[in-house]
Amino acid sequence: MEEEKKPRIYKTIMLVIMVAVITFIITTIFMYKKIGKDNNTKYILYSKNQNETELEQRLNSFKKLIDEVYLGEVNEEKLIDGAIKGYIEGLNDPYSSYYTKDEMEDIKKETFGNFYGVGVYITTDTVNNQVLILAPIKGSAAEKAGILSGDVITKVDGVEYKGDQLDIVSSKLKGEENSTVEIEILRKGETKTFTITREKVKLNHIESEIKGQNIGYLKISSFDEECADEFKEKFNELKSQGIKSLIIDLRNNGGGIVDEALNIADMIIEKDKTLLITLDKKNNEEVIKSENDAIIDMPIVVLTNKNTASASEILSGILKDYQKAKIVGTKTYGKGVIQELMFLTDGTGIKLTTNEYLTPNRNKINNVGITPDEEVTLPDEVANRLNIDEEKDTQLQKAIEILK
Repeated sequence: MEEEKKPRIYKTIMLVIMVAVITFIITTIFMYKKIGKDNNTKYILYSKNQNETELEQRLNSFKKLIDEVYLGEVNEEKLIDGAIKGYIEGLNDPYSSYYTKDEMEDIKKETFGNFYGVGVYITTDTVNNQVLILAPIKGSAAEKAGILSGDVITKVDGVEYKGDQLDIVSSKLKGEENSTVEIEILRKGETKTFTITREKVKLNHIESEIKGQNIGYLKISSFDEECADEFKEKFNELKSQGIKSLIIDLRNNGGGIVDEALNIADMIIEKDKTLLITLDKKNNEEVIKSENDAIIDMPIVVLTNKNTASASEILSGILKDYQKAKIVGTKTYGKGVIQELMFLTDGTGIKLTTNEYLTPNRNKINNVGITPDEEVTLPDEVANRLNIDEEKDTQLQKAIEILK
């Protein structure tokens, strides 16, 4: 008899569970429908207005709901910023972004002046959706703390971030002078945590010196405002010291203002030569040509690596196509699209991908990169360092060898 009761008890338990689940589902549906009915949103989420676009209709309907039923306080400016950010993120383009007023102020300081932060150049690793450190800025708090090129930022102050959140990470790394920030990074599979005190970051675009037998060396960290003028000034200083050849180091240079790279190319390429071909969304071409007589006429080697990107690839591609320079190092990043940063009258801004570019020989760069004439890798122990002892810098040594 005991054996016969077991199946019945089991069935009874299952029946109770099923009844409970069904009751819960029915109650939930009923509550949802009741709420919808009370707020006139049972069958339609947004009201139709022939004078409004689909976007305006939806946003206005949500605004109406928030105004009528939302319990908390509403910051209208934050709602607008959030809505626009989400709209731009819907493009699914890692290089297009909307910037609030505060973020635009940070960008102005970063591009045209000084700011407080840890001092790193970062970019989006679109393949792995990670925030990649191109390089710490020389003399910065990040460099002093031991941050290296190739490190991946996984968390800032305990919050995890992905590559498509680059702008948020950038703003989190900046802050008040002497304030601290905790950064978790991934380095060759190992997680490390750094607590860094923010300092004033001075953007030095170009370093210069003479290497060996009258070889000039110019390292360009980024193509920010007035970079080309600084390049010309530093080159003339080296020339006055009797240099006969030139190394342009673009390793770990993530790009910047395209015009600055073109202005440097204009110093090397003959007048009226094609420097860049751009294509817009309608496939319209714009051909940008050199405007001035060349002032640099000597053997050149350009150093590149996997973090050489964007405007750096433009300059590298121009010099390679016209055989004005040998490219030494490793294949570049492959970012062959241009963004326009637009300043809006309310203080906000938007950065949109507007063009793809081709080199003078119509070579595609986007997702391709530039292959060096001489492929040279660095030793593993120094591969991700910003400052490398000259004797261990195999790429630099190769450049010097070529120019001797």
